[in-house]
Amino acid sequence: MKKLGFLAASCAVALLVATPAGARPKAAPAAPVLFAPATPEAEGFDSARLARLLAAMHEQVDSGQLAGVQTMLVRHGRLVSFDTYGKASLATGAPLQSDSIFRLYSQTKPTIGVAMMILFEEGKWRLEDPVTKYIPEFANLKVIAGLDKDGKPLLEDMKHVPTMRELMTHTAGFGYGLESDNYVDQQFQAQHVLASNGLQDMINKIVTIPLRYQPGTHWSYSAAVDIQGYIIEKLSGMRLADFMKKNIYDPLGMKDTGFYVPADKVARLAGANAVVNGKLMEITPAMTPLLQDFTKVPAMDSGGGGSLGTAADYARFCQMMLNHGELNGVRILSPASVALIESNQIEPTVVPYDAKGRAPIGTDALGFGLDVAIATDPAKLGSLVGKGSFFWGGAAGTWFWIDPTNDLFFLGMIQKFDKEEKTGNDNISTLSQTLVYQALTNPAR
Repeated sequence: MKKLGFLAASCAVALLVATPAGARPKAAPAAPVLFAPATPEAEGFDSARLARLLAAMHEQVDSGQLAGVQTMLVRHGRLVSFDTYGKASLATGAPLQSDSIFRLYSQTKPTIGVAMMILFEEGKWRLEDPVTKYIPEFANLKVIAGLDKDGKPLLEDMKHVPTMRELMTHTAGFGYGLESDNYVDQQFQAQHVLASNGLQDMINKIVTIPLRYQPGTHWSYSAAVDIQGYIIEKLSGMRLADFMKKNIYDPLGMKDTGFYVPADKVARLAGANAVVNGKLMEITPAMTPLLQDFTKVPAMDSGGGGSLGTAADYARFCQMMLNHGELNGVRILSPASVALIESNQIEPTVVPYDAKGRAPIGTDALGFGLDVAIATDPAKLGSLVGKGSFFWGGAAGTWFWIDPTNDLFFLGMIQKFDKEEKTGNDNISTLSQTLVYQALTNPAR
């Protein structure tokens, strides 16, 4: 099972060619109750063109690329398309259901950004504050400057302590453990930072590991959002899962979202899949310790990748963001705070992330706000999304984007891990974007 080593919280999201399989049965869809259904034409879409989207998603299942896929498209607060196709479990053959629960992994991050802004609005922190104001243990962090002839790290002092803005934009310099070609990530893996016994234990480990870069100099995907989870706990006096439930999940009606799946909902949890020895198969925690058992309360609530939920739940979060912080009369954030989240926070001097063939984050085309990526210049990205669209995804294949310019959002839910980013979920998410916008023929509606 060595091929499953990539499951350690990888941000690469899913879609690799696997052994062909027969067509899966389609579950009967049920529209999420929040969104009134609308004809595509009423919301500016061409029905015939939009059919290309579902055909392409179904083909991924019918050809054996995926076990199942669920997609949702909402514009002007009305449900344009909600489709559930394929299997929830390759092992049992159970069909995917409209209320299936998915591992969100890194798609947890944008919700943590909102939680941070709730505390921001309470005056409990500022973007220019040093992180050490809330985590004094970070005062003596060092920065790796290379390795000596014996492979030991050469360390230097920080030129400045990371700021909260840098923490929320992945420019603070922390490692993550997703790569194996650098000393810092190797230490994250060796110390099992992402499998710590609570967030304080995680902080205690991170203190012993140097930063990858001087703060504010590079965009580098990191454990920063897990660190934010620790700060949320410290500032609120609540466990992260409890804070999220009280301040976001319950107010928005996200009834199936949390950091584990209770016993009465386990049957709705979609199976996790990966390509092993050339074949797409369902995997379990018993097969690899790197797949978390989400049926148990975790030792550590991971803000960077620990939540699960349904498409209907996450849709409520997306619509709240499109509504400038409010949903069904419940206000989570002020419009100004939502605008801050959606604003590019990356300084021009920051060295962009080496995206290995994909658009690098930290350029004038693809920016980063507070825990979300932002299409600052879609034309340069070769994308049809509206300017200012923001997005993220998860290691098991979920993806979403929110487009304020066109007042729409899209959700894609799959459960497949993929080691190779270049052939991963980046393909299916990009494909879905193209197929959504080629069908938006009357955007003025």
